[in-house]
Amino acid sequence: MHSVLREDEADDFVVGTGEAHSVREFVEEAFSYVGLEWQKHVQIDPRYFRPLDPEELIADTSKAKKVLGWSPRIRFKELVRIMVDADMRKAGLKPIGEGDEIIKRSFPDRWWKVD
Repeated sequence: MHSVLREDEADDFVVGTGEAHSVREFVEEAFSYVGLEWQKHVQIDPRYFRPLDPEELIADTSKAKKVLGWSPRIRFKELVRIMVDADMRKAGLKPIGEGDEIIKRSFPDRWWKVD
C-alpha cells in the first residue's frame, strides 16, 4: 500500500497471489493445521451452493510487479496458518505459532508484536 501511495499519479493495482483456491481447500488446510479432520466438524448444506459458479477468479498482479516491483510474500498455506493463529489467539487459545513465524520471516523489515 505504501508503494501505491508513493506513486506520482493515482492508479489501480491488483494485489493477490495469482492462485485460485476453493472454500473446501481453505477448510481442509485450516483443520489440518490444527490436527483435526474437517469432515467431523463441518456440515455441508447444498442449499447454500451457488447455482452457477463464476469463472475462476485469479488476481493478475503483473501491473503491480512491473510498476511497483511488488510480488506476494505470503502464499495460500501460509495465509491459512496466519489466519488460524490469529483466530486461536482471539478465542483465548494458545496459537500453534507457525503463522506468527511466517509473518516475522516474510516481513523482517517490520516490527511485529504478536500476543
